[in-house]
Amino acid sequence: MANGGPVEHGFPHLETVREAVTALYRRLSYDTVRTFSASVAPVDVAFCDTDDLYLGTQRVAHELVRHYRLPDARMIVSFREMTHAANVELTAGPEYFIELNDRFRTHRRDIGAALAHEVMHVYLHRLDLSFPSTRANEILTDTATTYLGAGWLLLDAYREDAASSQKLGYLTPEEFGYVLAKRALLFGEDPSVWFTSPQAYTAYGRGMARARRDAQQPPLTAAGWAGRRRYARDRRHAQDPHAAGAAADGDAYSFSAQPPGQLRVSFPCPTCHQRIRVPVRGRVRARCGLCRTVLECDT
Repeated sequence: MANGGPVEHGFPHLETVREAVTALYRRLSYDTVRTFSASVAPVDVAFCDTDDLYLGTQRVAHELVRHYRLPDARMIVSFREMTHAANVELTAGPEYFIELNDRFRTHRRDIGAALAHEVMHVYLHRLDLSFPSTRANEILTDTATTYLGAGWLLLDAYREDAASSQKLGYLTPEEFGYVLAKRALLFGEDPSVWFTSPQAYTAYGRGMARARRDAQQPPLTAAGWAGRRRYARDRRHAQDPHAAGAAADGDAYSFSAQPPGQLRVSFPCPTCHQRIRVPVRGRVRARCGLCRTVLECDT
């Protein structure tokens, strides 16, 4: 939790974020991801200053348990002084103990954001889905929280001005915006109508611009003129029998001639980022086997 200190910006964790989206689809399946088409509604996690602190916190925790479809999980929430925003004790269940930073006693509007991340830890624990390092695992948790409909709360908790700053989670504001944009493009949803933080709008806009670029990379037909020209140059180079197998420098696509004499191009799906491999033979339509996205390609 950044509290008054500098907030990191940009997309430094983008590769891990994309790996997390792929891992979600592989572990949950396309059909399960689609069941999260509705985000957590603001009214369900609203917290008024006149609400009882503990009853209100338990209510919000229950709503997140319901959203993540963990009906047999019970969250016991307490408050204490700590460095991080929150912590959860991962056990066999059905009871899980969550500790929230004492500052949330007076910053109640952000309790939903903190709980969204911690309850997702429980969800991923039950799925037995994790990444090797602690930092990568936290990025996975933030990504899953956002992609499955509760992460707009985390981005909305980001506030920054000349005198102070606050950010929850391990992703940068722009990375939260990127994952939110991926979700919005998938489900036709506009989470920005729920933002109360002015800075969240800006971060979401930058994330959306980056997300749209994923669908505008060659060999996709939506690629721009410069990308298509670069792709054609790299394809000519790959068709040289002495150079086949080389990847385009700095690009996501790569060429291979396996089996010999049959040039193919490999590129990431713009939705789930699993790599797709198609023959190089002009216009082709490809369907991602993981997220079922149909892609128009000009190979």
